[in-house]
Amino acid sequence: MSRLKSMITAATIGAVAMGMTSPAFAADKLTILLDWFVNPDHAPLIVAKEKGFFAKHDLDVELIEPADPSAPPRLVAAGQGDVAVNYQPQLHVQAAEGLPLTRIGTLVATPLNSLIVLKDGPIKEIADLKGKKIGYSLAGFEDALLGTMLGKYGVSIDDVELVNVNFSLSPSLYSGQVDAIIGGYRNFELNQMEIEGKPGKAFYVEEEGVPPYDELILTVRNDKTDDPRFARMLAALEEGVQYLVNHPDDSWQAFIAAYPNLDDELNIKAWADTLPRFALRPAAVDRTRYARFADYLKDQGIIETVPPLDSYVTVIE
Repeated sequence: MSRLKSMITAATIGAVAMGMTSPAFAADKLTILLDWFVNPDHAPLIVAKEKGFFAKHDLDVELIEPADPSAPPRLVAAGQGDVAVNYQPQLHVQAAEGLPLTRIGTLVATPLNSLIVLKDGPIKEIADLKGKKIGYSLAGFEDALLGTMLGKYGVSIDDVELVNVNFSLSPSLYSGQVDAIIGGYRNFELNQMEIEGKPGKAFYVEEEGVPPYDELILTVRNDKTDDPRFARMLAALEEGVQYLVNHPDDSWQAFIAAYPNLDDELNIKAWADTLPRFALRPAAVDRTRYARFADYLKDQGIIETVPPLDSYVTVIE
């Protein structure tokens, strides 16, 4: 054996030995508590995970579906999770109540909430709802949205009958229990109604007097915003959403490979309708927009005071 060959062989054996004895590199774990069961609203997170963008940024991300959809922000505030998928309107309320949460990113950058009626029903305009029944799931914020929308057409919230239908929004509408529903998502309830053969018509909140807002956001504890994992998470998420927009079909295949139970007509339709609403720059924030919506909530009596914006909205560099 030549001297050169002996040296190469020895080096190779040494490298193998080092690889066998050195600990394997471990990515940093990160838990993201979802707001609901997995659905197309979470597509950027799923794509970033399934296509390897989180792993590329040395993150081992666990996506957790909550048993109680209202729990994730409280759990993260209590240090029992790293990131909570949250809602911008709820964040303003949580901040006003002193919950130590800060928005660091956006998933869905437009409202999804809407006022829905039957497409072929007697309600043609919002003004037609005077004296009618309107179904809702969550009191408070949805009442404020509805009041704003009705008020634009000279109808008071006292001019309608509110019916708590829990989360049975679409069925309560096409069964005739109510004449309209507030709180239905335009990417889900409308598609569900179409599939059921009872097509709906949506009035969009941001077109009827309600300031636009982010539907889904990412929140962390106030004292954890300097955690280096979050900047890497947002970088991976931006790569994920870019891939999603550029390759929607391949992204869908990755989504249903991870969650085969979601491969149905409703989720296929919701996927297409949600695609243009994802934040292409998840870390970016329009502070004026957030301040305007906080003032709106105060004017509506949802919050008593508006906390300093810097206390619950930040940009991670």
